[in-house]
Amino acid sequence: MTLGWAIVSTGRHPDQKMAPAINATDDARIAAVVSRSKARAREFADKHSGANAYDDYAAMLRDPAVDVVYLASPNHLHTQQAVEAAAAGKHVLCEKPMALTIDDCNRIVDACAAANVRLGVGFHLRNHPGHERLRDLVAAGSLGTISLAQANWVRGVRGQSAPPLRPPDQQWWEDPAMAGAGVMMATGVHCVDLLRFVLGREVTEVSALTDAAADAPLEHLITLLLRFEGGAVGTVITSRRTPDWPSQDVAVYGSLGKGIVSGSVETVLQGNLSVTTDAMDEQQHFGPGAIALYARQVEAFCRAVAEGIDPPASGLDGLRSAQVTLAMVESARTGRRIELAS
Repeated sequence: MTLGWAIVSTGRHPDQKMAPAINATDDARIAAVVSRSKARAREFADKHSGANAYDDYAAMLRDPAVDVVYLASPNHLHTQQAVEAAAAGKHVLCEKPMALTIDDCNRIVDACAAANVRLGVGFHLRNHPGHERLRDLVAAGSLGTISLAQANWVRGVRGQSAPPLRPPDQQWWEDPAMAGAGVMMATGVHCVDLLRFVLGREVTEVSALTDAAADAPLEHLITLLLRFEGGAVGTVITSRRTPDWPSQDVAVYGSLGKGIVSGSVETVLQGNLSVTTDAMDEQQHFGPGAIALYARQVEAFCRAVAEGIDPPASGLDGLRSAQVTLAMVESARTGRRIELAS
């Protein structure tokens, strides 16, 4: 069955990644595009072979050709839009963060469960085959007892002491009420979710240092120290102001060896897997693939709808991400280590 997708937002990410990914998937097509501007929605739809264009979200939800609503709207709008989509019987794939508070995350999860529609979150790094392989190795015990896991996603422009200015259509990222947090919401949540995915364990404690200040509350650089179930320690570094960082990597160190996927924490399918233990020496190269991670995400979501199962990143994963993000904000503000409720 081919699912009709509605894309909510005509920004850079839907334009460059998700619309092409939907069109590259056999079981998906763009049934509708929603923007505050009807002309912008029509232009986007025409560019990506979309059927209908709307400037009215409620009208889109009444479109019988729409089966899935993909939310790439500003973060503070996700909750109401997701709840309304579920009430209309539409499946929901929501960009991260799923919502800005735990209560709102629970509202979305409960609404989708009550309507028996699938709920997913756009953690595209789960779809990288190198990350999947690393998760399998951890689960099989091939690396032994895990002591340390690390992930980083670091950017910047050389010669600029401050983060680069965002284009006009991304200025909402600088508004705390709309974004919720700074670089944590953009890239940090991906690193945290990736460590959760690879280790198959939940975060129990969070400590954070950021560059946020009273007159600049949205952070552009974070260092996170995490403790996972079972005692493994995790570190995350994410930044918009560090141009010379060597590589965006995820690494796991255990009592029997290590597994590293270098250059993979990105929006493009790329990187190199290196696994070294006494029993194995495995090397793999991936990419390049401009939309491959997102095409795999769309394929997995379509499969989840067809089979009535959770997608690879579920509403629960969105909730866990929000818990860590809020703990990060509290830890950075108070200087304390924050324990997470199970």
